[in-house]
Amino acid sequence: MSHSSVMKTSSSSDSSRVLRWERHLPATEALVDLEDVSLNFVSYFDKTYSLKRAALDLLLRREAPMPTSEFWALRGVNLRIGKGERIGIVGSNGAGKSTLLRLMARIYPPTSGNLRIRGTVAPLIEMGAGFNPELSGTDNIMLNGAMLGIKRREMLEKVDGIFAFTGLREFADLPLKYYSSGMFMRLAFAIATEIDPDILLIDESLGAGDAAFVKKAKERIMGLLDRSNVVIIVSHDMNALREMCTRGIWMRRGQVAGDGPIDEVIKRYMQEEGPSPS
Repeated sequence: MSHSSVMKTSSSSDSSRVLRWERHLPATEALVDLEDVSLNFVSYFDKTYSLKRAALDLLLRREAPMPTSEFWALRGVNLRIGKGERIGIVGSNGAGKSTLLRLMARIYPPTSGNLRIRGTVAPLIEMGAGFNPELSGTDNIMLNGAMLGIKRREMLEKVDGIFAFTGLREFADLPLKYYSSGMFMRLAFAIATEIDPDILLIDESLGAGDAAFVKKAKERIMGLLDRSNVVIIVSHDMNALREMCTRGIWMRRGQVAGDGPIDEVIKRYMQEEGPSPS
């Protein structure tokens, strides 16, 4: 699905505004580029297949049937995201929002189409992914830095800043298995945003934590944007997306249903798929 075909679902004024905005973005500035990307999940299952039947199939050298089911999580996605953009992705549950982030994080390879990512990616998708619960907070900071390819000396210089932001300095030497889920989220967020990634992917993590931390997290992301990094956020918090993002992408049944200024995309999404007023 091309950008022009997506925008046919919106008004002519919306369409022209978005198309003008996209045309002046040079191709060399795109950090994320998806061309006709689709992602297909295949499940293999056979509930009645027994050990005895498997042994007979092996002995008789016959092929065992392997029932499968397929699900297209993404279909024909075309997106170009340039430096400094603030992207908010909206859509109902199961629309493909989080799957799209995982594809950008290279967790899933596309089934078809072309995906190009330029620069370092910090995915805040699953809080605590990559952490070792037996290691201390400090050791996990160093471990994550190593996984991201950051030199030890450079990462050591960031430790104090990370604990200052999270307010977890007194827990620096405590094994992570004793951290609460909120403490996990704070530490993961601080590490990802302390290293100045080129592309920061956030999946609902701003919805966790107390109000004071959410405010600090928003301010930190705005600071990243000032340094020309890309931030892509999946959230059901429309107010947060309006505040932090300039461009919206609306996912529906694995396809891009709308792409344009955040206020207009949210308005269309809420009109067509938002909750009915009580």
